[in-house]
Amino acid sequence: MKALKQLTIVLMLAVFAVVSITGTAIAAKTIKMHHLNKDDPFDNPTGAMATVFKSLVEAGTNGSVVVQTFPSGQLGKDKDALQQVKAGVIQAGIHSVGGFASVYPLIGILDIPFAFPNISKTYEVFDGQFGAKLAVDINKKTGLHVLGFGDSGGFFHLTNSKRPIHTPADMAGIKIRTMGLDTHKAIITAMGGQPAAISWSEVYTALQTGVADGQMNPIPIIAFAKFQEVQKYLTLSGHIFAPYVWTMNADFWNSLTDSEKEVVSYAAQSAIVAGRGMGRIIEASDRGLTELSKSMKVNTLTPAEKEEFKKVAVPVVKKLIVEKFGAEGEEMLNAFLDAVK
Repeated sequence: MKALKQLTIVLMLAVFAVVSITGTAIAAKTIKMHHLNKDDPFDNPTGAMATVFKSLVEAGTNGSVVVQTFPSGQLGKDKDALQQVKAGVIQAGIHSVGGFASVYPLIGILDIPFAFPNISKTYEVFDGQFGAKLAVDINKKTGLHVLGFGDSGGFFHLTNSKRPIHTPADMAGIKIRTMGLDTHKAIITAMGGQPAAISWSEVYTALQTGVADGQMNPIPIIAFAKFQEVQKYLTLSGHIFAPYVWTMNADFWNSLTDSEKEVVSYAAQSAIVAGRGMGRIIEASDRGLTELSKSMKVNTLTPAEKEEFKKVAVPVVKKLIVEKFGAEGEEMLNAFLDAVK
């Protein structure tokens, strides 16, 4: 009996030791990750990205790396979370271009209106040589390791509470909420509207109270933010595409083994594909355009109408980029446009 008790104690101590060692190993390589939306893979693109990434990383590394997600801006605004990634307080974040501009203003070169002929072209550009070039430049200037460029829900479209939009003249007197990016403000001004930079958390209230008359975002974001409750008109303009920028703390990245890096990179790319797919599904389903059409008047810009907007907006944004970023900005802009072609 005494021998049995001793054996039991030894076995229990062994189990506790294994749990302790395993827990320590896992804690040593935990990826705390910020993203802006709900942690639901069926609700929004970043929810899908975070869920797929977590699953593939933890399975692919046999638990040597685990992922903890902090959704819905729990860690603060995007620019605040970016500083936490840079400082190593958290290890990764999926950021909007609006937030990312706080550490890398050159991201504004992506805001040439009507640059892309279709959504699949955006994947080719950001997964190809231009995406690699942009990632290297971001790392050089910010010290952040780029895991990839995600889809924030597709092309940006216009909503407002005043009137249908068909021409730049229709934009007159309409206050459109934008991110704080100078390029976004310039686009709205050039197209005939009045830009109003308002933080994301305040947009619904601003539209509800008339502080802003309209806003621009992809269909899935318009839908899950329930802007149809405070907006009457939806114009499918598709005037810009703003990717998510997915970054990781460089020191943490360098702390990973080669095999762990391979898994993390593969997981991020697979997660980006999942996010793109979820964006297209929401866009086309009864949770997207179909639902919005029930309470909003929807119109699509014709090719001729798009060309009218393009003529007034593109030269203004190009000029702003060259004036603000000089030869470096012009070179990156040309590389972007060449990649689209």
